[in-house]
Amino acid sequence: MSLKAVIVGTGKCIPSVVVKNADFLNHQFHEKNGDFISRTNEDIISKFKDITEIEERRYAEAGQVSSDLAAIAAEEAIRSSGIDRESLDYIIVAHNFGDVKSGSTRVDLVPSIASRVKYSLKISNPDCVAYDLPFGCPGWLQGVIQADYFIRSGDVKRIMVIGSETLSRVSDPHDRDSMIFADGAGAIILEGKSGTDQGIIAHKAQTHSVEEAYYLYSGHSSNPTYAEDDIFIKMEGRKIYEYALTHVPIAIKNTIEKAGLTLLDINKIIIHQANAKMDEAILRRLFKLYQIAEIPEGIMPMTISKLGNSSVATIPTLLDLMLKKEMSGQELKKGDVVVFASVGAGMNINAMVYRF
Repeated sequence: MSLKAVIVGTGKCIPSVVVKNADFLNHQFHEKNGDFISRTNEDIISKFKDITEIEERRYAEAGQVSSDLAAIAAEEAIRSSGIDRESLDYIIVAHNFGDVKSGSTRVDLVPSIASRVKYSLKISNPDCVAYDLPFGCPGWLQGVIQADYFIRSGDVKRIMVIGSETLSRVSDPHDRDSMIFADGAGAIILEGKSGTDQGIIAHKAQTHSVEEAYYLYSGHSSNPTYAEDDIFIKMEGRKIYEYALTHVPIAIKNTIEKAGLTLLDINKIIIHQANAKMDEAILRRLFKLYQIAEIPEGIMPMTISKLGNSSVATIPTLLDLMLKKEMSGQELKKGDVVVFASVGAGMNINAMVYRF
C-alpha cells in the first residue's frame, strides 16, 4: 500500500523584538541608483503600508542567529508530535543567508544550519541526515516537496522540514523595500502513513531564470556613502509583482488539477506573504481562471500585517498558528483541503495540495 506524507507535528519561533513602521521614521532612504529620496519618511512609510499592509514585523534578539530560531521551532515541533527525536531520518533546513550575527552582514554557512540544529537537538543518530536547502522564499515548501518524495520511496519514515531566516541582518537600512523583511522560523514533522486519505496529494515547482534570475539579488547599499564591503538583499519590486501575478495563479491551478480537484474543493490557500496587495491580486486571478466571481471570506489567512515577510518561515509559522488555534477566525479541520504556494528568488515558484 502506498505511503502518504502526513504532518504529525508543527512548531514556530516568532522573535520577541517588535519593530513598528514608526521605527523607520529616522532612516535616510535612497533610490537604488544612490539618489536621495526627497519625499518625507512619513509619506514613504504611509505608501509602504498601503501597498504591503505591514504595520510591524519581528526581529531576532541581538544574541540570536537563524539556527537558534530554527532549533526553537524544531523543539516545539518534536513536542507537539510526541515522537522520539532519534527516529528522524532527515532534517532539512530551508534558508538563504545562514547565520548572520547582529551588526554584521557576513554569511556563516559552515557547518550547515541543519547540522547546527541537529547539534542543538542533541540527536546522536548518524542516520538522521541533516542538510540545507537554499531556494529563495519557496525554500521551506520545496523542502516539504523533497520530503514527500523521500517518504513515498519507502526508504524513510520521518522528516523534519524547517524554514528559518534573519532577513533583518541583511536588510539595507537605506532601502525602503527593506521594510518588508522580518525574522522567524517554522518547522513541521512529516511521517509516512498508509491507508489514509490525509497527507500530501500533489505538488509542482518551477524556476524561471532566463530574464528573471536577478529580480532578487545581493548588492551594495542604496546609500553610496555606506560601507562598500557590506552586501544586502535587493529586489526589483515591480518586476517581482508582475512576475508573481503572471505565473503563481497558473502554477496553483496546475497543482490543483494534478491533484484531481477543482478550486471549489479547496478550503484554505496558505501563501507566502511579502506584499498583501500582491497576494490579494494573485487570489483574484486564481478565481478568475476558474471563472468564479465570489471569493469565500477568510480563504486566504494572512499574518503579514504583524509579522512581515519572514521568507521561508512565513508559511510554516502561519500553519502552526492555525493548527494550534492561535489565529483568530482561522482554523483547520479534519478533511480540509489546503493549497500551499510560494514565490521568490530564483525566480522560483511552487505549490502543494494537502488534505488534513
